[in-house]
Amino acid sequence: MSNWLDRGLGFAVPLLIALLVSALVLLAIGENPLDTFSLMLTEGFGSPRRLASTLSAATPLLFTAVGTAICFRAGVFNVGVDGAFLIGGLAAVVAGFSLPAELGWSLVPICLAVGALFGAAWLFIPGWLLARLEVDEVVSTLMLNFIAVAITGYLVNGPFLSRQSGNNVTPPVHEAAELSRLMPPGTLHSGFLLALAVLVAYAFWTRRTPAGLEGAWVGLNRRFSRVVGVSVQRTIILAMVLSGIVGGLGGAAHGLGQLHRFTDGFSAGYGFTGMAVALLAHNSPLGMLIGAILFGALASAGTTIQLFSDIPLDLVNIIQGIVMIFAVIELGRIGIRRRVKA
Repeated sequence: MSNWLDRGLGFAVPLLIALLVSALVLLAIGENPLDTFSLMLTEGFGSPRRLASTLSAATPLLFTAVGTAICFRAGVFNVGVDGAFLIGGLAAVVAGFSLPAELGWSLVPICLAVGALFGAAWLFIPGWLLARLEVDEVVSTLMLNFIAVAITGYLVNGPFLSRQSGNNVTPPVHEAAELSRLMPPGTLHSGFLLALAVLVAYAFWTRRTPAGLEGAWVGLNRRFSRVVGVSVQRTIILAMVLSGIVGGLGGAAHGLGQLHRFTDGFSAGYGFTGMAVALLAHNSPLGMLIGAILFGALASAGTTIQLFSDIPLDLVNIIQGIVMIFAVIELGRIGIRRRVKA
């Protein structure tokens, strides 16, 4: 019961403080906080169309949150899921417009598998460096994020540049490679169902598999894990690879379901927002689901409230930024605990 309470407070307290600060900002500019928050709630959940938009915005966050949580449970500070999201997304999109359309229905699983494979390969690198050479994973994964941005930026403006659509975009994927819409004409696509399946698989993996339990042991105490015969190196590499698979799969779903192509700005910081969701949820599957939907609602509502009021989009950035501060504090606490137990 106490564990559930801690996880609930992990999200509730930062969100309440963020809303309080935002209310003060609104009062300072002469706006009514209750009216503004009511409008945001309506725009996020007030109709099936709005709910679909919220779930669509939450979909990439579910993937990146799960990808981050896999590593955090094993005591690995992976901040590179955004890089896997980019690399996997580009790989899946390239497969989606390069492979023959005659493959038909099989094109979707092939493209998803390509995205997952490239994401896994991308995060295998820092996993191996950490396990074998003790290279700090925060530094290596953060640097790989920048490298992923540079590589994908070059490729989308070079070899894979669309000759018909202008700058910064690839050709669209074949229609057979597109993920189906769930609530047309909205943007919610079957990638959301895939994200839910990944979340359920994560919950099963953490509780019902030896590898999942070993990851938790390594995260709690590496010395104890070695004593009882757990291979810490193998567990670290496995956590990174699984994280890359989920991140690459998320990028593939985003490219095939949301954009149908790859563009500059493909990831709107999904990896870092997903990391905040995982941290504040304490890696809980239910907590990550709720957190992703809340962040999705903020993103969805923030883009529309400007049409009906004078409220700037920066208000949403304030709320998200304050919640992210608490996530960074939680990350620091985890780091301190790990150093104490090392």
